[in-house]
Amino acid sequence: MSSVPASTATPARPLTRNDYKTLSLAALGSALEFYDFIIFVFFAAVVGKLFFPPDMPEWMRLIQTFGIFAAGYLIRPLGGIVMAHFGDLLGRKKMFTLSIFLMAVPTLAIGLLPTYAQIGLWAPLLLLLMRMIQGAAIGGEVPGSWVFVAEHVPTKRIGYAVGVLTVGLNLGILLGSLIATAINGLYTPEQVADYAWRIPFLLGGVFGLLSVYLRRWLHETPVFAQLQQRKALAKEVPLRSVLRDHREGIVLSMLLTWLLSAGVVVVILMTPALLQGVYHFAPKVALQANSLAIVVMSLGVVTSGLLCDRIGAGRVLVFGCAGMMLSCWTLYTSLASHPEWLFPLYALTGLFVGTVGAAPFVMVKAFPAPVRFSGLSFSYNLAYAVLGGLSPVFVSLLLKESPMGPAYYVALVCVVGMLVGAYLWKRGR
Repeated sequence: MSSVPASTATPARPLTRNDYKTLSLAALGSALEFYDFIIFVFFAAVVGKLFFPPDMPEWMRLIQTFGIFAAGYLIRPLGGIVMAHFGDLLGRKKMFTLSIFLMAVPTLAIGLLPTYAQIGLWAPLLLLLMRMIQGAAIGGEVPGSWVFVAEHVPTKRIGYAVGVLTVGLNLGILLGSLIATAINGLYTPEQVADYAWRIPFLLGGVFGLLSVYLRRWLHETPVFAQLQQRKALAKEVPLRSVLRDHREGIVLSMLLTWLLSAGVVVVILMTPALLQGVYHFAPKVALQANSLAIVVMSLGVVTSGLLCDRIGAGRVLVFGCAGMMLSCWTLYTSLASHPEWLFPLYALTGLFVGTVGAAPFVMVKAFPAPVRFSGLSFSYNLAYAVLGGLSPVFVSLLLKESPMGPAYYVALVCVVGMLVGAYLWKRGR
């Protein structure tokens, strides 16, 4: 196995105005692309009634609707591997721009699709096709954006750069939540079912196409440009080299993706529903607390990235995962007797979930430049599709045994994160 140091060949220097422009455009595009991918879940109930037969049982309709949502996750590894392959051979910028185009067009199309009442079974089939294209796009976007910004900035600012980019992904989730809340507040349920559900998809498509235009102003990464100039691009299929020579990087990246997915899926995406169902908070209160947690998590992500630059990812993971485990445990043990602690405890937990900002820092450095995109994309997308997709199932099974189920699961993953951190710390990383 290779220890795979991954220098970016960018000289030590302060961030320039051009660096900040690159970071801003990349983060904005990623926020809008993640919004396009996630907005479906906020309108799943309405879409299910419109795109499936009206006489279908409610439980079956929900299963099929969320199955279409899950299809976007399942196609992620394939889309990510294909786009990363060409990203390592043809250039980061081309794939970075293509990914947002492949997200914007199907999002716009979903907002224009005819319903089951208009075209019958073609409606759910077309919806499934659009979600699969979106899944392929997001599979290339997340790892591609981390690689893109990391290769633009000085080596000592990689943690900060990938942290800012990850904040963009978080804000995409927050934007989806806010727009869904606004649509449901401005329109009656009848109006939402009639036409208003289309608005967030149309907005996402238009914003996405605007981001495609804005990304035209970005430049190819200096690292890839040097590889081209020196004719040092991968001599074989990049993924083959990754699987043969960089197994340590794959293992580390997959374990940290598990940590990242547990933090986002369980603490951020699942907890609002658990607050309502298990602890009987009003939906409005649960969503407000969740929005606060996302904002504070964004601060935590940037902070953990900055700390990775200064003290190394190993220390950040050890102490950050310990804080995430303790804060999440306190959140779930205290709410039954102290519901008034919801906002400060959820905010504190969100801050420590920001520890996941160390994950892309480690992953970007886990593979050498000629195969970096392929190595990161393969590890991240495979782990996210399997472990991220199964996280809700594991948590649901644990909830049958105890309302502390989410805390047990997060604690398990945090222990894994601390072990990875200790391994990196020992090696000065």
